[in-house]
Amino acid sequence: MPSICRYYSKRSFIIPSVPGFGTKLIPKWDLHGSVLELCGFHPGFKYWSRGALNPLRKYDMLVDISLSINGTRYSNSIEPRTLLVHYLRDTLGLTGTHEGCDTSQCGACTVIIDGRSAKSCTVLAVQADGTDVMTIEGLAQNGEYHPLQEGFWQEHGLQCGFCTPGMIMVLHDFLSQTPHPTEEQIRTALAGNICRCTGYNNIVKAAQYAANKMSG
Repeated sequence: MPSICRYYSKRSFIIPSVPGFGTKLIPKWDLHGSVLELCGFHPGFKYWSRGALNPLRKYDMLVDISLSINGTRYSNSIEPRTLLVHYLRDTLGLTGTHEGCDTSQCGACTVIIDGRSAKSCTVLAVQADGTDVMTIEGLAQNGEYHPLQEGFWQEHGLQCGFCTPGMIMVLHDFLSQTPHPTEEQIRTALAGNICRCTGYNNIVKAAQYAANKMSG
């Protein structure tokens, strides 16, 4: 490990000790990207381990979590900062949960946690420890589409499909509580989900289709 990678936590400074950088203290955010790359990090990386930078991991501490996802138990050691959406997509490969805005505005990352819809970009994976999570991959049963999935297909409720998993998961929660919704109630339920392709009319029709089929 190059000595330039030494880190002093009290001041958040790196002491450069390679030719061309001298010996003075330099704030870590002022270092040239090549210095960070030398330490094994990309420019702008802000997470530093104790004592010396470790290029093999971003944190000295990992946290063990265990949760049920779509009826299957998963146990992993993860970084405390890991968002649930990243855990689902990057660790477990459940890429049906989409990451869109990173600001909890678009709703594409919505999943069901203990029976209620939640935007997984605003939930830390450690917060989901011990919970039951359902993603879009767990909606179909025995090879049969859920009425919501069927409704989006039959009523042409999608175009590019990027927002569709989040829309479906929100509506799954909504219809479980409001089995006979009005159009206004459906539109209100979808207020936290953004579709950039359509005028929402067919999405509302898809929800109505599912409500009618689920209620018999």
